[in-house]
Amino acid sequence: MASNNLYFELNYKKIGFKIINKENPNLDDVSNYIKVLILPKNYTIEIDFNKVETKRPTLFFINANQSVQLEKLSKEDGFALFYNRDFYCVQIHDAEVACDGLLFNNLFNIPTIELEDSQAELFFQLFQNIKSEITYPEATGEELIRTYLKQMIILATRSWKKQHLSDSLNSSHKLDQEFFREFSRLVEIHYKEKHSVADYAQLLNLAPKSLNQKLKKLNVENPNELIKNRIVLEAKRLLKYTNLSVKEIGYELGYEDPAYFNRMFTQKSKYSPAIFRREEHLTEVLD
Repeated sequence: MASNNLYFELNYKKIGFKIINKENPNLDDVSNYIKVLILPKNYTIEIDFNKVETKRPTLFFINANQSVQLEKLSKEDGFALFYNRDFYCVQIHDAEVACDGLLFNNLFNIPTIELEDSQAELFFQLFQNIKSEITYPEATGEELIRTYLKQMIILATRSWKKQHLSDSLNSSHKLDQEFFREFSRLVEIHYKEKHSVADYAQLLNLAPKSLNQKLKKLNVENPNELIKNRIVLEAKRLLKYTNLSVKEIGYELGYEDPAYFNRMFTQKSKYSPAIFRREEHLTEVLD
């Protein structure tokens, strides 16, 4: 872990605080941790190959398996919290505000919350509160840090719902919303070995047609496309960050037929796996 990071560690539980600025412009040293970022305006960040430019202070919730790169920074500092599942997630596993909740396990793939000025002030203060407890640890510091973190995630979850879910969805389709969260969680767990709608319908004790109908109410892509999107996302990560061959990546993701895997990837991403890898590596060289 880089020396400019502050962190608390006890009995396998870890949480840390990192300042993000032009002197510390990357998150490579905390890539294996769950992360919460607050970035001022005029930053550009790429999360899982999707670029976001901040037009105002913005929160980002990034799971440990997501790829993230900071491409443009402003003069103002950003902050990152990074922690492992032992620190926070074990005690409230699968609650809406845990690591399997809306902000960290979400096939909508919208990991951002834009903050109004008053909200930004509150969240910056919560980051500073956590930093203070990490910097000057006391016997009760661990629980207080966890309380601040939980407060942050609860408030952010409310804001995310307001920004990304319609009022009618919040009021009359809460059960469908919760169902989608469960479907997302199951895809995240099983995407390497379960590739069909029927597989997930069985896990949810539904007919495939019923699964399609439930997700259609939420105005999202059909479940077959959502499953493929998750598989292709992982393939992109492996193509960019590992030296595995395309054939080996296909096997890793549960495809015994390399030709079928190539066709599926190309259909979803508009590039073959080999071309995608070459373009990503070329972009890194140019940068």
